[in-house]
Amino acid sequence: MTPFTFNTTPSLRMGAGLARQLGEIVKPICGENILFVTDPGMVANGLVGPVVNTLRAAGLRVTIFDQVQADPPEAIILQAADMARHVSGVVGFGGGSSLDVAKLAALLAASGQPLAEAYGIGNAKGPRLPLVLVPTTSGTGSEVTPISIVTTGASEKMGVVSPLILPDVAVLDPELTLGLPAHVTAATGIDAMVHAIEAYASANPNNNPVSRALAVEALRLMGRVLQRAVDTPGNIEARSDMMLGSMLAGQAFANSPVAAVHALAYPIGGHYKVPHGLSNALVLPHVLGFNAEVAPLAYAELLPHVFPQVSDTGVGDAAVKFVEGMAALSRACGLPQNLRDVGIEKEALPMLACDAMNQTRLLVNNPRPVDEAAALAIYEAAW
Repeated sequence: MTPFTFNTTPSLRMGAGLARQLGEIVKPICGENILFVTDPGMVANGLVGPVVNTLRAAGLRVTIFDQVQADPPEAIILQAADMARHVSGVVGFGGGSSLDVAKLAALLAASGQPLAEAYGIGNAKGPRLPLVLVPTTSGTGSEVTPISIVTTGASEKMGVVSPLILPDVAVLDPELTLGLPAHVTAATGIDAMVHAIEAYASANPNNNPVSRALAVEALRLMGRVLQRAVDTPGNIEARSDMMLGSMLAGQAFANSPVAAVHALAYPIGGHYKVPHGLSNALVLPHVLGFNAEVAPLAYAELLPHVFPQVSDTGVGDAAVKFVEGMAALSRACGLPQNLRDVGIEKEALPMLACDAMNQTRLLVNNPRPVDEAAALAIYEAAW
């Protein structure tokens, strides 16, 4: 067996209603002076108030930082880190952006390291503050990934990748996802499935049997319930399976990293502010089809787990049907299917292809090499 490394969050707690016990969970980990990192939408939809009240009822002093933006820029990270220098621990509450900001706030506040020096793989330096993460979507898996994504400059994204930013505890309460709109449920769900697909097929040297097993289970869970979660948003069983699947997919890609789907999605989000999950969904079938031409086996192996009702006549046929199945699932969930549907002009495609080439950290993991011409062809197919 090829040697590999597998890291994940050391403690996971999952169950409907756990958010009501958050004070009891957080206090022994983070101390009594907490920075609560979230975004304005979480405040507006009423999720933050009751959770903060449970923290205060447990005797904690809570400072709220609620200015997180989607695809957070460096300025937001630095503001949160500055506030974190005056607390004993950090709680991240929300979608992937809030969790990513909380991770870096906890790191930078304790270590004093400049953010610019932490970018890349293994460049972050500790220590960090105690950290608890509470996801409110089933998509990013950020609660179990050693990765935070930051928007630098106008549109480019960079990542801090280090086990140091794994939280001490992740608290998964599917009740927090019951109010998600259908389009958010669909986009974040496809995002989580992309994590598992790319982890399973990753060309990274650390692609390993643990990640592949987690990816299979994640896709089995989410493939059977995503449509149900979109169509019946109050279905707690579907929401639970989606949250568990998202977490398992996060564990998988945290150790067997994602590839060209994400690399081509990032410029779409950076330039056009398209939500990350939707950006992934828009390029997903076209990247998978590109890969399947030369590396069909991984997708063929995934077909019976995600679409057990579909029969095939061999590896190539199974890979094609898997790609078609993912495209059909995206359509059935009501997501836009073309780049032009989200306001991207055809004239912008060469710019997107050029920018995608900056995502070398991701492109090296793709099962098939992607150069600028190939990226442009994929964008054109997606347009």
